[in-house]
Amino acid sequence: MLVDQDEEHLRLLTVFYYAYAGFAALFGCIPLIHLTIGVFLLANPGVFGNAKNAPPPALIGYLFTIIGGLLVLIGWTLAVCSFLVARFLTRRKHYLFCLIVSGVNCLQVPFGTALGVFTLIVLLRPAVKARFVQPPPLPSPGAVQQSRL
Repeated sequence: MLVDQDEEHLRLLTVFYYAYAGFAALFGCIPLIHLTIGVFLLANPGVFGNAKNAPPPALIGYLFTIIGGLLVLIGWTLAVCSFLVARFLTRRKHYLFCLIVSGVNCLQVPFGTALGVFTLIVLLRPAVKARFVQPPPLPSPGAVQQSRL
């Protein structure tokens, strides 16, 4: 019965990680607004100034562009990592990667925290860890004889 519970928890975590990756990718697009403003400031610096006021310095455009680009890159990277965790949980591979990403997800309040904590609870069970540690399959005797030829 415990084995079935572990399987069910891993299956649920997989579904939640796929959904979380989609939302993370969507919310990772929000800083595109800042990136666009930064590029617009760099391309047309005089648009925001008038005769009395000078246009904003180019530094503002660079800050918006660099910070916006970094935030988009970080958001999409975390979304891809969460997607990979979902795939790895299904295939029972890359145990350490799944642990690390679930720990990083704990920093993303509130949904990432909940998902990360539950993932850590499930993955740190000895029975679940044993599912990820499987010996490599032995080659068939026919394959060994053919490779010697």
